Amino acid sequence: MSNTDQSPKTEDQNRAPLRVAIISPEAVPFAKVGGLADVSGALPKALHAEGVDSFLILPLYDQIDRSLLSETFIEDLEVPWRGRQPRASVWKSDALKAPTYLIDAPHYFSRGKIYADNDDFERFAFFCRAAVALLKRLENPPDVLHCNDWPCGFAAVEMRARRRQEEYFANTKILFSIHNIAYQGFFNPTDLWWLDLSAYTDDFMLKGAASALKAGIIASDAVSTVSPRYAREIQTSEQGYGLDWLMRARSDRLAGITNGVDYDVWNPETDPHIAANFSADDLTGKRECKLDLLRRFGLPEEPERPIIAIISRLVGQKGYDLIRQAASGILDTGAFFIALGAGAKEYEDFLQSWHDAAPHRVGIYKGFAGEPLAHQIEAGADLFLMPSLYEPCGLNQMYSMRYGTVPVVRATGGLDDTIQQFDNATNEGNGFKFGPYAVLPMLEKIREGLYFYKQREAWKTIQRNGMTTDNSWSAAAKKYIQLYEEIPSPN
Repeated sequence: MSNTDQSPKTEDQNRAPLRVAIISPEAVPFAKVGGLADVSGALPKALHAEGVDSFLILPLYDQIDRSLLSETFIEDLEVPWRGRQPRASVWKSDALKAPTYLIDAPHYFSRGKIYADNDDFERFAFFCRAAVALLKRLENPPDVLHCNDWPCGFAAVEMRARRRQEEYFANTKILFSIHNIAYQGFFNPTDLWWLDLSAYTDDFMLKGAASALKAGIIASDAVSTVSPRYAREIQTSEQGYGLDWLMRARSDRLAGITNGVDYDVWNPETDPHIAANFSADDLTGKRECKLDLLRRFGLPEEPERPIIAIISRLVGQKGYDLIRQAASGILDTGAFFIALGAGAKEYEDFLQSWHDAAPHRVGIYKGFAGEPLAHQIEAGADLFLMPSLYEPCGLNQMYSMRYGTVPVVRATGGLDDTIQQFDNATNEGNGFKFGPYAVLPMLEKIREGLYFYKQREAWKTIQRNGMTTDNSWSAAAKKYIQLYEEIPSPN
């Protein structure tokens, strides 16, 4: 054996891997409502690939595919709850490349849906208390408890209290991630006492109600959000939704880390959901994907006509009031328009009437059709429209770039961070973006995008610029690891 082999290990080599517990109300591939699920499913896997001892905890909803579960991990988890010790079971899954633990409490989670019940605050308060109880049953405490959005604000409060009382959690740091500050988890403050949280009433109180989001922010050692620009925006009265003062007060502990894309899932070279695979070096398969998309929406098979697409919840935040005002101007460009989403009835009715008025130009799918159709739209469209009023991070613009579909976005939040306006003089840029939240600036950028669509070499340059942009979770995971390590110790 060489002298090098016999040299003593460094302190870093002897140190145990960083141990991170991520808790979330939703995660792909188990349960998804929005982008939080994509993040919560991808981050533990990306951290694990970087050598972090990461694992995920979420509720076991009745709609979760049971084939994703590998074993019952605990059958008798005692959860301190309203003066009693009810028992829950915990399932384990190996569907991710990091362990996943799912809290089985049918009374709270067999509802056929994830959110929108009047007792959501109670359901997720129980989940958080069960998650902390589960952590006590595991072999080692986490170095970091990473809580996501208001449903996990209760866990931050719980962990802060536990580490003051129990040696087991004494060194556990708390990170709270805000994915959308507009969703604050309000409930009646009179309910705090039977949740055994009345000692923290001041932490919860906001605008005369109790806010799980506010309490989670206050109880945590550090706060992150999903893009650098959004971290700045939530410190303003315009986008802070009543918590801008708190975000300014915590600005020294606030970080913005742009979400990544899971390239195992979103990869046009290997995607099983699309009609033909393609790459930045060989885009020929995208034409077949475009024809397939036109067929799926019953539109004329005219592959030279550009397709503008959008996939989003049908809410005002996503810019649907602009789209409604610009409907005739969009069709005047000569493009097809394809929309996928569900939400407010007024926007569903608008899409239906738009389709009825122009059935050969407008294709719609009202609802969430699952992952395959979203992949097919990303692969087959030419332009992807995201005119959001605000957008903490956004994922679809990054999916679009990966599939050679050029984004047209409003310069807000993560859209501004991830999209670089194309410059024909330098051939740099991966999309088009406008500033004012208004119809004319949006139409101007749509028309600019369509102008370059007709300039075939310039268009290929824009496509390839986007396809080769590194939006991987590997890059984002490294930033999270740095943040975890920089959080001050609670002691």
